[in-house]
Amino acid sequence: MSSTVLYEQDGRVATITLNRPERMNTMGEDLNERMMESLQRAADDEDVWAVVVTGAGRAFCAGGDLGAMKERHGTGEASPRAKVEHLRQRMRSSQLLRDMPKVTIAAINGACAGAGLSWACACDLRYAAAGAKFNVAFRDAGLSGDFGGTWTLSRIVGPAKARELYLLSPRFDAAEAERIGLVSKTLPDVDSLMAHVRDVADQLVRAAPIAVRNIKANLNDALRLSFGELLDREAERHVAASLTEDHLEAASAFLEKRQPDFKNR
Repeated sequence: MSSTVLYEQDGRVATITLNRPERMNTMGEDLNERMMESLQRAADDEDVWAVVVTGAGRAFCAGGDLGAMKERHGTGEASPRAKVEHLRQRMRSSQLLRDMPKVTIAAINGACAGAGLSWACACDLRYAAAGAKFNVAFRDAGLSGDFGGTWTLSRIVGPAKARELYLLSPRFDAAEAERIGLVSKTLPDVDSLMAHVRDVADQLVRAAPIAVRNIKANLNDALRLSFGELLDREAERHVAASLTEDHLEAASAFLEKRQPDFKNR
């Protein structure tokens, strides 16, 4: 049986492909486990500087597997508290997408809904094929939402728009996703999407990795710290980056009018 999540590394870029196309890459238990393993592998690998997440077939990820949820409903001995703890462990995937010291990119090739949309929103950058369709979907499933979407979507499209998308649960296309700022760019088809995302990833891995990590950390901190606290963090990280070999290489390459060769140190 093929894996429900595929992992491929090409140069400094790792691509994680959700591979349950017959179920629109919905989040079965095995897919969730394999996704977490793949994200942790990319996060821990010093040779990986950017991570792309996409889906096989006609979906990015259509969210939770409602069929499996229905079968499990009311079964087992687990208490509600135990179920909360289990779900919270599964939701670490969203936190890792957001917090890992690598840039994460969602290449949204098709249907993106529910917790799948939460995963996409946890990534640093999002791009979509023109045929992609979006829906928060939780309300229609009689659920309130998980995997951090209420937090991330509110910060991507603004709190008023996020409330509309969660409470009214409209279906919308890639053009609308780009219009509201959910995705940075819409590409004509999946092939052009993947080519564009690879170009973006290659641009990122040509940059100084310590600087990129520190930029991501600053942007994350900017959402939770006071301005004064953020200035402290910026100063610490800026000075730390200025003491690296990569900073000296960047300065030398600029002055010598050549491409830099960064070593991540």
